[in-house]
Amino acid sequence: MGRQMTEMLKGVLEGVVLAILSGRSAYGYEITAWLRDLGFADIAEGTVYALLVRFERRGLVDVEKVPSEKGPPRKVYSLNAQGRHYLDEFWKTWGFLVERLEHLREGEK
Repeated sequence: MGRQMTEMLKGVLEGVVLAILSGRSAYGYEITAWLRDLGFADIAEGTVYALLVRFERRGLVDVEKVPSEKGPPRKVYSLNAQGRHYLDEFWKTWGFLVERLEHLREGEK
């Protein structure tokens, strides 16, 4: 991923991870794997875990410890009502930005 892509992704990664959690509960490694499957190959697990900790502190997710076959229990994250509200606001902001950027791009032609 180029530097520009990396910098842009930093700004929207919260929304991307919340969008993933809006569809199903998941643990950190699972989320990282899905991001990589979506083409975000350079996403580090540590980046995702740091986001999940912030989400938990801000009350955007519920956390359940689930036994694991391979070691300590896993923390499984699910989006709660406050997280859904935050995600809705993210999508509104995203829509606003996309609309303005498309307008600017069309103005170049």
